Amino acid sequence: MNTQDFTFAGADLSALPSGALWWAAERLLVVSDLHLGKSERIARRHGALLPPYESAETLSRLEADLAATDPAQVVCLGDSFDDLAASLALPAAIRTRIEAAQSGRHWVWVEGNHDPGPLGLAGAHEIEWRCGPLRFRHIAEDGATTPGEVSGHYHPKCRLNLRSGQRISRACFLLDATRLILPAYGAYTGGLHCHSAPLTSLMAADARAILTGPQPCMVPMPRA
Repeated sequence: MNTQDFTFAGADLSALPSGALWWAAERLLVVSDLHLGKSERIARRHGALLPPYESAETLSRLEADLAATDPAQVVCLGDSFDDLAASLALPAAIRTRIEAAQSGRHWVWVEGNHDPGPLGLAGAHEIEWRCGPLRFRHIAEDGATTPGEVSGHYHPKCRLNLRSGQRISRACFLLDATRLILPAYGAYTGGLHCHSAPLTSLMAADARAILTGPQPCMVPMPRA
């Protein structure tokens, strides 16, 4: 499995091609912003119809990461569901796959802005969760100075102009000495380019981006 390995707040971590984070020493897999049920929520609120396959596609990616890493613990960093009604409207087959993924693992649902409050699924439900030097929350805390914050919410993306003249845009992790922001994991999620506010104000001047894809790689965080 291709990974980009790095150290953050004293923890040796790996960015996976899918956008998941792996902490081998703790057998901990972290994902953010699954947004399960997004097509159902859009149809319910706006009447627009999207192919209702995003939950299955997202879970297939998650199942592959679970098989590759065999974690003892899984943390979902909020917005796991597109809203609370979407979590209640999950098809039985999708719910069964989530329950199978949870089996035998300590599973933590961190509350997001789309899915606050308890969910009708097993697992711990936390506003913030800590493990060793790292603390896991949905939205980065503005002004935080203590290293070790891991969050999601912003769906960061990185746009680069290659020497060949080709332009690429990929979901990415953002990393500095204080915080780590994960990309969105869900199939139908958009993104915020990392040269945009508020990411430019949240991240330190020497922040780095880790591009997802078949071969994750680390580059200076683009700001223009």
